Amino acid sequence: MRSRFDEQLACLNTELIEMGALCEEAIALASKALSAGDVVLAERVAPISSDIDRKEREIESRCLKLLLQQQPVARDLRQISAALKMITDMERIGDQAEDIAEIITYLEGRTADEAIHIRDMASETITMVTDSVDAYVKKDIDLAKSVVAHDDKVDDYFDRIKKSLIKMIADSPEKGEYALDLLMITKYFERIGDHAVNIAEWVIFSVTGEHKVS
Repeated sequence: MRSRFDEQLACLNTELIEMGALCEEAIALASKALSAGDVVLAERVAPISSDIDRKEREIESRCLKLLLQQQPVARDLRQISAALKMITDMERIGDQAEDIAEIITYLEGRTADEAIHIRDMASETITMVTDSVDAYVKKDIDLAKSVVAHDDKVDDYFDRIKKSLIKMIADSPEKGEYALDLLMITKYFERIGDHAVNIAEWVIFSVTGEHKVS
């Protein structure tokens, strides 16, 4: 019975990795579309977001079956409940990548070249998402804590980009709509970083039983 349960947990880990990879793909694609001003590329994000939604439902179903059909011990319960929380954050990451892609379609081919740190910010958030899921699979508390600490860098990028866009509006009012679109995109990347932090904090809970109350 226990070996069967362990097999199911291994399948759960695999599915979480796959869902995390979809999140990474959606963010990376949105970032690339933004850099290139490529609307066609941006339109490819929505189907990936739909795949993420489907994956969330599949993992939720697996978790519930594990809880109902098996007799998990305390650590197993933490791992399964953490997975249920994590997929909610990953689903929101997919939604926000799709939101970024939608805004790109309004830019009419303009890129984010005038907000030079957006690409760097996107890269940081992808790393955070990757590391948070890896930390869950490896039960690596140190890696999870590094994701939480890394959020300061993303927040710093957000503050710097926001200030540069406010200056753009002040100096060139005709660019106001464009600057506001970029500001919304930046805010979505900042939220993605927050979701990665949430995932990392649930990883810590799954191993230690302790969870930080925001």
